Amino acid sequence: MEPNIYNVLFICTGNSARSILAEALMNQLGGGRFRAYSAGSHPKGELHPLTLKTLAAQRLPTDGYRSKSWEEFARLGSPELHFVFTVCDQAAGEVCPVWPGQPISAHWGMPDPAAAPEAQREQAFVDTFVTLKRRIQLMLALPLASLDRIALRREVRNIGTH
Repeated sequence: MEPNIYNVLFICTGNSARSILAEALMNQLGGGRFRAYSAGSHPKGELHPLTLKTLAAQRLPTDGYRSKSWEEFARLGSPELHFVFTVCDQAAGEVCPVWPGQPISAHWGMPDPAAAPEAQREQAFVDTFVTLKRRIQLMLALPLASLDRIALRREVRNIGTH
């Protein structure tokens, strides 16, 4: 049986840029069928200012986001996760907690826009936003109800290679 809402967790090390952008995008583009969250293996505790500036420039909500640990999603009573995506290479190499719900996971890594040279940093955030938006749109176009678990895992992993 297909769930009413798919819960998606985006993970990055600091949970201050890429994973926050992905959370905002999935919640906007998911049309109520998806509920996105984000977390970090070593959260910075605050969002990068260009994360909020990028969201505002793209007319997405900027309220309610915070840098938090992935441990919040491994606790008893946490939302049952259907998908977990790492969006940075460092987090992909770490040992993740056990997630409730046996989610399908994939690596959608990309460079850290906060690490770009200062003169190029704002454009790096926009580029990251565009790449994440395209990946999320590809995922949303998948016929989730008609794919078996193996095919779905393959498809979401392939999206991260584009």
